[in-house]
Amino acid sequence: MKRFLTIFCWLLLGVPLFAAAQEVRVLSENLDFRGKINQSQRKTVILHNESDQTQTYFLKNLRGNIGSSQDVKICIGDDCYDSKRDLAKVKIKLAPGEILTDMYLEFKMGIVETRGDFDLFFINENNIRESFVVQAKYEVSGPTVADEGFEHEAIKLTDVYPNPSNRIAQIDYTIKDRDVEARIAINSFIGNPVQSYKLDPDRGTLLINVSDFNPGVYFYTLFIDNKNIVTKKLVVKK
Repeated sequence: MKRFLTIFCWLLLGVPLFAAAQEVRVLSENLDFRGKINQSQRKTVILHNESDQTQTYFLKNLRGNIGSSQDVKICIGDDCYDSKRDLAKVKIKLAPGEILTDMYLEFKMGIVETRGDFDLFFINENNIRESFVVQAKYEVSGPTVADEGFEHEAIKLTDVYPNPSNRIAQIDYTIKDRDVEARIAINSFIGNPVQSYKLDPDRGTLLINVSDFNPGVYFYTLFIDNKNIVTKKLVVKK
């Protein structure tokens, strides 16, 4: 019995010696994106193929809490893929012993102050039990500019006022380049579209009737020729 227990313990301790080693290791662990609303950041993902064989991995899924106004792109060299729409296109091929340094994550912060995390789960093309995970977290802080109005080469506008507002909110503006198309889009706190207003160069004032809005925090974004320029906060109260 004693001999049996000795052999059993030896086998138990010896199990890790026979376990398969991970083929690919993530050297850039816990990527941390920190920035302001509307910003984008790029972080490098470094991978090491520790095996003596060529390994090919594909992106199985993205797990975590990504908001509707946020965006994650995976770039390998000059090719970038949307993590939501191009899932099946993301493949990584690593030569024996190769350290990959030209893979990047581009993260668009979105229009809401928030924080969270997400994982990219990669599977070996020839052995689904072999995988690796790229982990990332993010923290999005307040609007991109101070509450003192905003000036662009094509337009100048004030902050919305009164803010908070319970009836009519107003933005005064001057369009300096009449060839551009400027508009203000309003989104809810979680990023859902609420209203969109085209700015008339001949008016100079936008009046927003918020009496039908639910009380809470909203964000208004200036678009010029459909390009997102700046986002600020609007508070509605009753």
